[in-house]
Amino acid sequence: MMRKGVQKIFSEVYETYELTNHVLTFGFDILWRRKAAREAARAGGYYWLDVCSGTGEMAQNLSRLSDGKVKIVSVDFCYPMLAKALEKKHIPNVNFTLAEASVLPFYDETIDLITISFATRNISTREEILRDHLEEFHRVLKPGGHFVNLETSQPPSKLIRKLFHLYIKMTVKPFGSLLSGYKPGYSYLAFTIPRFYTAEEFSSLLYRAGFTRVTYKYLLFGMSAIHKAVK
Repeated sequence: MMRKGVQKIFSEVYETYELTNHVLTFGFDILWRRKAAREAARAGGYYWLDVCSGTGEMAQNLSRLSDGKVKIVSVDFCYPMLAKALEKKHIPNVNFTLAEASVLPFYDETIDLITISFATRNISTREEILRDHLEEFHRVLKPGGHFVNLETSQPPSKLIRKLFHLYIKMTVKPFGSLLSGYKPGYSYLAFTIPRFYTAEEFSSLLYRAGFTRVTYKYLLFGMSAIHKAVK
């Protein structure tokens, strides 16, 4: 799907996006973002960037974990999603920027930490496109800077993987469409989840994009994973 198509999807579902995610994951996405934010905050530094930030949930978690010296930038290419993020209260030291993740408006080697949560598969499931974005993240990170990726994954157990894919097929499209009132958006999301990379495959992709010290942790039997990597 072209980027404008993805942009249109999120422009249509922004009002109910958080609620729909919470319902479909039984609230686990909230816990997973908090866990990923804690992992990320341990990296330290003073310039943090949350890409594909959407309604700002990860940025909000990062803000709670940062001290007053840390500057956080929340970047997304969809204005309605950022506008929704701006409605949130208690998000100090966060600046919101409308920009494409493929062309970040930052100089080389200026960012200490980059996070992305449940948006990597929306960039693309095609290796060359996704690698281009990862290389862009690598470009703006300082040497020794950290990248933390929270995304759905493929459970290593074949049985759990089949059950996970069945759950996605049975719930994401119908319930997402019902809650959001926009059928095409959750048809697309239901399509991308079973087709995203395994944790091992995504780790290899990070290495090919120039990252080192790549590690990952499974969440809920591998239905999601947190990857950490260093420039």
